[in-house]
Amino acid sequence: MTKRILWVDDEIELLKPHLILLEQRGYAVSTATNGEDAIELVQSGQYDLIFLDEMMVGISGLETLSVIKDIDPSVPVVMVTKNEQEALMEDAIGRKIDDYLTKPVNPTQILAACKKFLDSRRIAEQRITQDFHQEYSSISRRLMDRMDWSEWLDVYIKLVQRSVELDQHKDVGLAQSLNDQWKECNAEFSKFIETEYRSWLSDRDGREEGRPLLSPHILDQYLVPRLKNGRPTFFIVVDCMRLDQWMVMEQHIRNLFTIQREYYCGILPTATPYARNAIFAGLFPTEINKHYPQFTIDERGRDEHTLNKNEKELLALFLKRKRIDLKSDLQYIKIIDTDFGKKVEGDILRYAKHHLTAIVINAVDMIAHSRSDYPILKEIAPDDSAYRTLTNSWFQHSSFYGILRTLSTIKDVQIVITTDHGSVRCLRGTKVIGDRETTTNLRYKIGRNVKAEERDAMIIKDPESYKIPAPGVATTCVIAKEDRYFVYPTEYHKYLTKYRDSFQHGGISLEEMVLPVVILEPR
Repeated sequence: MTKRILWVDDEIELLKPHLILLEQRGYAVSTATNGEDAIELVQSGQYDLIFLDEMMVGISGLETLSVIKDIDPSVPVVMVTKNEQEALMEDAIGRKIDDYLTKPVNPTQILAACKKFLDSRRIAEQRITQDFHQEYSSISRRLMDRMDWSEWLDVYIKLVQRSVELDQHKDVGLAQSLNDQWKECNAEFSKFIETEYRSWLSDRDGREEGRPLLSPHILDQYLVPRLKNGRPTFFIVVDCMRLDQWMVMEQHIRNLFTIQREYYCGILPTATPYARNAIFAGLFPTEINKHYPQFTIDERGRDEHTLNKNEKELLALFLKRKRIDLKSDLQYIKIIDTDFGKKVEGDILRYAKHHLTAIVINAVDMIAHSRSDYPILKEIAPDDSAYRTLTNSWFQHSSFYGILRTLSTIKDVQIVITTDHGSVRCLRGTKVIGDRETTTNLRYKIGRNVKAEERDAMIIKDPESYKIPAPGVATTCVIAKEDRYFVYPTEYHKYLTKYRDSFQHGGISLEEMVLPVVILEPR
């Protein structure tokens, strides 16, 4: 479809070479020599781009701009003027000008403006399509070879970046191909974890070459060095936050902070009672049970949330073991509702006077669970792309964003943000057999003689060797792979349907296990 351009200038005859060039490039160009005629043309027809002179006989370019934007707010307008005064530029920008060119303009400037506003999406989609196919082939080739952790990390980052990019270009028709590659990668990643994960657990401090940092290593690696410099430090854990969710949040704070993003591997099971306690204690779950039996991790007969009620105490014990003396009392905050979050946001400058403030934010996890409970949320976020959009919308109006905006004004503050685990969209149910004492999570089961298909789950006969607490004899842990979820044979089809297409955590997938650690410094 031919793009229509309107060029408004009281010396339009002098611009004839430019008009001819545009027509030769396939654009349909209309002209006007004053604001009144331009307004009439816009009222009678739709234009894709308008070049507008600022100084004309009759009404000015800025006055014409205001009327044009009232008629068609979506049309891009490029102001062309001899006036280089900064005040005029600011006035034009304030009135929703889309670009600004200073006379005399050359053909290259005009063509660049046309491509920017008329062809940029087509050009971007061509580039994205070309890059996608090249990257798709590259990842497919890599999956045929044995990869180490760093290579898997690279593949995952590429998949996430491509997914986020395609959110803005849904019409290129690559979504299904990308989904297929996600599935292929998660299948191979599950095999990788089954083979390699256990060997990583012997790394006490996360410094052995070729092995990833794990949940218990986070405080040592990222918090302790910052506490030693004495500056106010915030350690923020966002429950159930995937890398793609962080990336859509990050775009809103790039102008506020310098951002350093690193990565670690979440421990198994990738669930809050194990992973988050491991972070705050700097210990594996079995080590917590051994050294601090008063904080024993045992899910039997207990609500999941009560298993994380001792995070402040575990953090204090970690600091004591590391002989770190804070200059003020340790501050710990758990934000589980909007009103309390807004209160914390209002008090954040007071917390910034303390040496260490730890904050846990539950909102992202609540979004995942609420999507399963409320059909309207599943309609709003039917897939991963829409789930990112929902996260983005929440963040822009959240106390978390408000807290970060305020902290960005404090020059000596330092912020470490991470998560305990991610989540995966579960689409395939698989049968599991266990007794009444077996844990209830859909992505992992711990209990006596629990059974599941080996093709669908990682079967751990000796959980203690994987640093997973075993509450009794003959305890087995089964952990779902890829996008599977466990369903008992009793009323199998009922629960298969109920939990299909829900975001869950606790299992083995790139989304649950490969996690960001972000260091922010105010600009």
